Amino acid sequence: MTLAKKTLFISGASRGIGLAIGVRAARDGANVVIAAKTAEAHPKLAGTIYTAAKEIEAAGGKALPLLCDIRNEEQVHDCVKKAVETFGGIDVCINNASAISLTGTLETTMKKYDLMHQINLRGTFLVSQACLPHLLSAKNPHILNLSPPLNMEAKWFGPHVAYTMAKFGMSMCVLGMAEEFKDKVAVNALWPKTTIATAAVNMLGGEELMKASRSPAIMADAAYVILNKPTSFSGNFCIDEQVMREAGVTDLTKYRMDPAVEPMPDFFVD
Repeated sequence: MTLAKKTLFISGASRGIGLAIGVRAARDGANVVIAAKTAEAHPKLAGTIYTAAKEIEAAGGKALPLLCDIRNEEQVHDCVKKAVETFGGIDVCINNASAISLTGTLETTMKKYDLMHQINLRGTFLVSQACLPHLLSAKNPHILNLSPPLNMEAKWFGPHVAYTMAKFGMSMCVLGMAEEFKDKVAVNALWPKTTIATAAVNMLGGEELMKASRSPAIMADAAYVILNKPTSFSGNFCIDEQVMREAGVTDLTKYRMDPAVEPMPDFFVD
């Protein structure tokens, strides 16, 4: 398995899971396009497209940091164009950028609703659409959405229906595009079994939830396994833990942020 010389276009790759996937691919010598909207250091969020580029290059890959708000159609197409001009094509599209608000119907402002749907659903569709002409001419191309299995139980909708709809929209892109581009482009989803230590999780649960989480490395390793599969592996809603166990990794304690703390289950997974 190798991603050597492959070009990955990753939305929201300035930090967290997106960056971890980029760094994992870089260890093979991959090209990583960091399409994100953080160009200057944020007081509460670590990482910019430029610090991410340094990490990717330090890991052995080539990085292209591009300022990109995936809500903006012109910016997305411009970034895809720059990626192709720089690296000659795109082999992998990873839709990682996401917005979250775990609020009920009466507490969800329309500004928050629009943000989640514009980034999660519309952004995923737009980035995939922009990358697809180049993916169709690549060898073993993949689209990977960081979104959950389509679990239509009411308990996943009740507490935060707006967020659930936005994330399930990303998953419906998997369902539809996998069928539309069958045997041409592999389209899959990846979701964590447990919470992952990211800025979003820190915001939701603070230090205690961070301790009860796994590191982004498990998602990066699972993504690596998926991206090395043939295009016939498509339309799947993968769970990181299951992917790693099927790949022969039986001891997952190395991914725990605190070895003594049992990881907390994530949303949308029974």
